[in-house]
Amino acid sequence: MDTVDKLRNRGPREGGASQTGIKQSRVLLVDDEPDILELLEMAMLKMGLVVDKAGNLREALAKLAAHKYDLCLTDMRMPDGNGLDVLQYINRNNLDVPVAVITAHGNMENAVTALKEGAFDYLAKPLSLEQLRNLVKSALSLPQAGPSGDKLLLGHSPAMQKVRDLIHRVARSQAPVHINGESGSGKELAARLIVQSGARGEQPLIAVNCGAIPENLMESEFFGYKKGAFTGADKDKEGFFQAAHGGTLFLDEVADLPLAMQVKLLRVIQEKRVRRVGTTTEEPVDVRIISATHHDLAERVRLGKFRQDLFYRLNVIPIRMPSLRELRDDIPEIASKTLERLRGGSAAQFSDDALNALQTYGFPGNVRELENIIERALALCTDGMITRHDLHLTPDEGSLSGVGEVTDKYPLPDYLDLVEKRALLEALQQTGFNRTAAAKLLGLTFRTMRYRMERLGIKSPEGSDDAD
Repeated sequence: MDTVDKLRNRGPREGGASQTGIKQSRVLLVDDEPDILELLEMAMLKMGLVVDKAGNLREALAKLAAHKYDLCLTDMRMPDGNGLDVLQYINRNNLDVPVAVITAHGNMENAVTALKEGAFDYLAKPLSLEQLRNLVKSALSLPQAGPSGDKLLLGHSPAMQKVRDLIHRVARSQAPVHINGESGSGKELAARLIVQSGARGEQPLIAVNCGAIPENLMESEFFGYKKGAFTGADKDKEGFFQAAHGGTLFLDEVADLPLAMQVKLLRVIQEKRVRRVGTTTEEPVDVRIISATHHDLAERVRLGKFRQDLFYRLNVIPIRMPSLRELRDDIPEIASKTLERLRGGSAAQFSDDALNALQTYGFPGNVRELENIIERALALCTDGMITRHDLHLTPDEGSLSGVGEVTDKYPLPDYLDLVEKRALLEALQQTGFNRTAAAKLLGLTFRTMRYRMERLGIKSPEGSDDAD
């Protein structure tokens, strides 16, 4: 393994600032073990950095008060305090200094605690030189301004302001983030804004729908495989983790991962190393994990359907995306901005009654459904004016407000068909109209799913349907 211990046997500086693109950034190293401090200093100097050292908490706080640093790398345990004390001092004094903590091998509880307190990242002993370099480069690449993608997350309600504030804060960290919210509420958009606003904004973002991968292919898809590992493996293939190396892996609908895969995923997250199918060696990966689901993960843990230790690792910083029903005052703004984006060169606009109708609609599909409604209304409206009639907000579209009244207007069989159709449409929207995945979500066989879609007149968009 390429560890910091090898530094003692190396020659002079290997390229310094010109090699890394980092110029005169200043780093504070905090550790009570002189040997570790010396090795860290050598690694930082070889990257062309200016280095200050502190052997205890008192010295560290004094140096933080006297100088401006671009990164603080601190051990967790010291004679007169710990790494959390350093982190809390920086937070209390609003110092713009990313902090990375060094933890004992296997002590993930300390690492998670530090991340929850606002640490940028952590390193576990024995220190890997490659992981140390990746961490330092990421920390020194943090943008100075606030998130550039704020304007893409519309709305001024308190709930949306809270989401934007969280995105701003977690973007400057490498801590795992878990985003919860209903289907169509903007979970993937929030994940992309976190990435765009952070140090990994120019690096790969690999989005994975965990519910759409067959269980027997999961390990090879996530970790890659070696040529000859199984029938059909005619060449080496990298997995999602290797493809996201240096960047971010977005695990959408993570609650759908089978328990066996959850164990393997947990190990990779903790060790930051993967083993391709068909090999006996591991390779390091530098990946930030952002996960999302419309399920309540804590409830899934209680039911034994999701591992508590994996939940603990993924849910370090939780973000809840509000439903569109919680943002009724924001709906006119969101609808108008959406219309402006979709209408192209036309001058189409909403009538007052159309905006009123949108504000009182149930939106089971949230913002994704709103976009579909507006796109359809654009095609149906006349003279550039979208009216209530053009929106077609009927119970067939899944209106929550309409379901309570429908029993007074329809015979029971018709009412049950409407409820069933809404459930099928929601499942299909969540899975991108993949009928196999939607059937699994609903607890149906593929044959039953296909039959019910045909009976209720539900057609898949062209090009989005899966094979029979």
